[in-house]
Amino acid sequence: MKLKLTKPLAFFDLETTGVNIVTDRIVEIAVIKYHPNGTHETYEKRLNPTIPMSAEASMVTGITDKDLKNCPTFSEIAKELAKFLEGCDIGGFNSNKFDVPILVEEFLRADIDFDIRKRKLIDAQVIFHKMEQRTLSAAYKFYCEKDLENAHSALADTQATFEVFEAQLEKYKELNNDIEAASKFSTQTNNVDFAGRIVYNDQGIEVFNFGKYKGTPVVEVLKKEPGYYKWMMNSDFPLYTKKVLTAIQLSMVFNSKVG
Repeated sequence: MKLKLTKPLAFFDLETTGVNIVTDRIVEIAVIKYHPNGTHETYEKRLNPTIPMSAEASMVTGITDKDLKNCPTFSEIAKELAKFLEGCDIGGFNSNKFDVPILVEEFLRADIDFDIRKRKLIDAQVIFHKMEQRTLSAAYKFYCEKDLENAHSALADTQATFEVFEAQLEKYKELNNDIEAASKFSTQTNNVDFAGRIVYNDQGIEVFNFGKYKGTPVVEVLKKEPGYYKWMMNSDFPLYTKKVLTAIQLSMVFNSKVG
C-alpha cells in the first residue's frame, strides 16, 4: 500500500543503555526516511554512550561496552542526524513513550532544539494495542505474516515497524491512509511534556500532574511560589520537562508585561 505523504516520514528505533529517559543514553539508532515520491533513505549509527551499558540492556541487544568504545558520541553526530530528520514527521514502536523522549533528551544535551511540536508522531504500538493488544514480534507476525529476524537490532526493528504501520493503514480504514489521522489515533495522553509531569486539564490548561500541586495550573503555582520553578530546574526532571516549564514561565512573564 502506497502511503499518502505530504512530507517525509521518518520511522526510527533506538537501542539504549537502559530504560530511564533521564539518565540512560542511546547506543544505536536506525532511521528509515520515506519520501512522498516513494523513495527512502536509511541512517544507521552505533554510538558511544559515555556511560556503561546495563547488564539487562546488553543481554537484550547483544551490545557490550567494548563494542561501543570507538564509536562516535551522540553529540558528534547530532547535527547530521538533526539535518537528516529535518522536516520529517516521526514514527516508531512505543516511540511516543520511550524513543522520542530519549531522543529529544539527547538532542537537548547536544544543545540542539529538536522541536517535536512541529511534527506528527506515529506510534504503531499504540495503534496495535488499541486494535489487537500485542508486541512487535507478534504484530509483525499478525499484520505481515512474517517472523521477525534479528529482533532488537535497531534497523531490523525499524523496518518491521514501518511494515506493520503500512499493514495497519491497509487493515484499519478509520486511519484513512492519512498521517494526521494516524498521529491523532496514536496519541493516548494529554501530556504537555513526555514524562507527564505537566498535563492539560479538561479546560486545556497546563497543570502539574505530581506532588503537592497536582491538578493546579502551572501559572498559578509559579505566581504563588516562584521558587518552585528553581527547584524543578535543579532537580532530576527530564530536560524536555524543564524546557516546557521554562516556556510556560516565559509566556507568563511576557503576558504580564503586555498586560
